[in-house]
Amino acid sequence: MSPSLRTEDLTIRFGGHAAVNGVTCAFRPGELTVIVGPNGAGKTTWFNLVSGQLAPTAGRIFKGEADITRLSPSARAKAGIGRAFQLTNLFPKLSVLENVRLAVQAREGIGPRLFRPASSFPRLAEEAREHLARTRLSDVADYPAAALPHGDQRKLEVALLMAMQPDIYMFDEPTAGMSVDEAPVILELIAEIKRDRSKTILLVEHKMDVVRALADRIVVLHNGELIADGLPDAVMALPLVREIYLGIGAEEAA
Repeated sequence: MSPSLRTEDLTIRFGGHAAVNGVTCAFRPGELTVIVGPNGAGKTTWFNLVSGQLAPTAGRIFKGEADITRLSPSARAKAGIGRAFQLTNLFPKLSVLENVRLAVQAREGIGPRLFRPASSFPRLAEEAREHLARTRLSDVADYPAAALPHGDQRKLEVALLMAMQPDIYMFDEPTAGMSVDEAPVILELIAEIKRDRSKTILLVEHKMDVVRALADRIVVLHNGELIADGLPDAVMALPLVREIYLGIGAEEAA
């Protein structure tokens, strides 16, 4: 199967420091790849390059066969690359329902009537309510987005992302800061998306229980470079990975 997303020699330098250095990697539909590495490894910077928040110093990014290296973040979103944080608190003073409805509306290309109430768009509002039900947010549909506790804000990120219906989902530590009771909801949603074999999922994560539960493949970054790429058990068994990422010995990794 042809890659849905790939980077070729992707590099970004800040002064003399290469935060991402020559990363070449391809991702395919139906695959959930977890990107791991120690703090400062370049994981989030690589995400920022792919989703358009940063422009590379060198290298290229492709979605399918299209070179998207110079596209804006909004153009990449329209092309089907979805990153959860891009939509977080899009309109913090509006209700949770209105936020998700606006994401559905944006996907439909309905822009001029942005601030009409949800009742003016019954079909879009109904779809928005479906996304809220899937993310267990129906009970707070009328709350201002900014008033949500942290766990519900993370769920709102996923609801907004699902409303955009991207081909490629990018999650940057989606359960960070969530309680043990809240995190399973997010992981179940990601697992649900994964069942759609037309979708490509990229996940930055450091919690090993999450990695083991979801990963089809693991990519390891260290000092901005790709140092390992393969099946989870094989990658996590590599001595270099245990040393620089896990910081444990072979007997503890078993």
